[in-house]
Amino acid sequence: MNNGNDKMSQPSKAAALIELYFQKGWTDGLPVVPPSNDSVDAMLAAADLRGSEVVGEIPTRNARITAEKVAINAVLAGCLPEYMPVVVAAVKGICHPDYGYHGPATSTGGAAVAIIVNGPIVKRLEINTRDNVLGPGFRPNATIGRAVRLLMMNAINTRPGKLDRSTLGNPGKYTLCFGEDEEKSPWEPLHVERGFRPEESTATVLATEGTIQIYNQLSSDPEELCITMADAMANLGSMNIIGQQDFLVVFAGEHQEIFSKNRWAKAQVKQCLFDHARRTIADIKRAGRMPGPIQKEDEISQRHVVHRPADIMVISAGARAGAFSVCLPGWGSHMATRSVTMLINDF
Repeated sequence: MNNGNDKMSQPSKAAALIELYFQKGWTDGLPVVPPSNDSVDAMLAAADLRGSEVVGEIPTRNARITAEKVAINAVLAGCLPEYMPVVVAAVKGICHPDYGYHGPATSTGGAAVAIIVNGPIVKRLEINTRDNVLGPGFRPNATIGRAVRLLMMNAINTRPGKLDRSTLGNPGKYTLCFGEDEEKSPWEPLHVERGFRPEESTATVLATEGTIQIYNQLSSDPEELCITMADAMANLGSMNIIGQQDFLVVFAGEHQEIFSKNRWAKAQVKQCLFDHARRTIADIKRAGRMPGPIQKEDEISQRHVVHRPADIMVISAGARAGAFSVCLPGWGSHMATRSVTMLINDF
C-alpha cells in the first residue's frame, strides 16, 4: 500500500530489497525475507537474548556469532520467532569444538549440516517427523535448517568458491532439518540416549555427505534389514570407510515395526549394523582407497565404517507406509568432527 509519502508500494519495496540481497550475495540462491527492526527484535525476544550476546565462536575463522546475526539470518530464512531457540541451539552446536567447524565447512567434500530435533518442541512447532520427512513442504524443517546455512554464509563467509570449497556440494546444504518420531519409535529417543531428560528439547548437528535411501519390502527379519542398511553404509566410495566418522541411520515406519515386533533394542541394532558395515582391506585397496600392494592378510582383515557401535546414531522418522529407510554418512574423519547435541532453551 502506498503511504502517500512514497511512490513505491510496499510489495514493490519488498521485491526491490529481495533483488538487492541477491546482488549483495546475501542469499542462498533463493529469495529471502527482508528483515526489519521489528522482525529481528521478535526473534531475539523469542530466545530471550540481547543482540550483542555471543552465541558462539569459530576461532579458526576469527568469527564471533552474536544473537543479532542469528536473528537476522533466521528472518532471512523465513523462520517464525518461535523457531529461534532451535536455530540458536543448532548454531551453538556447529560452534562447539567437537563439531570442528572449519573441516566440514571448507572441505571439497561438501558436507551438509543435518539437524535432528528432539523433545516436546517438535510437536509444539509442528516440525515434520513423518511423511516426506527429508523433503519439502514444512516451514519449520525448511527454514530452521536454511537459517543455519544462511548464517554460515553471511556471518562466517562460508560461500561457494570462498571459504566453502565443495567440489559438488549436496542439496542438504540448502536445508536439512527434521524431528525424530518419538511417538512411534520402538526405542528411546536420541536426546535421552545422550543424557537429556525426555521433557527437554535438543538439536543435534551432524556433518554429513548426504543421504542414501535403502529399500527392503520382502524381509520381516531385523538382521536382514540391518544387512541391507549396512551394505549402503559400507560402500567403497564413502568417506566413512576410511574416516570412520559418526553415522546416522533413520528407520521409517514399516522397518520400525519389524524391530518392534522382534523386540530388538537399539543397542542390538547398532551392534548388528556395526558387524555388517565393513569391508576387507583388500577390497578397499582394490578400489584405490588405501595405498600399497594387497597382502595375503588383507583378504581377511576388516575395516568397519565406524570405530564402535556407539558411533552409529539410530533414530525413527519417516512415513508409516513404505519399506524405505535412509542413512546419512558422516563427513571426514572421526578426529575432525563429531556430532553434537545441544539443549534448546524453550521459553
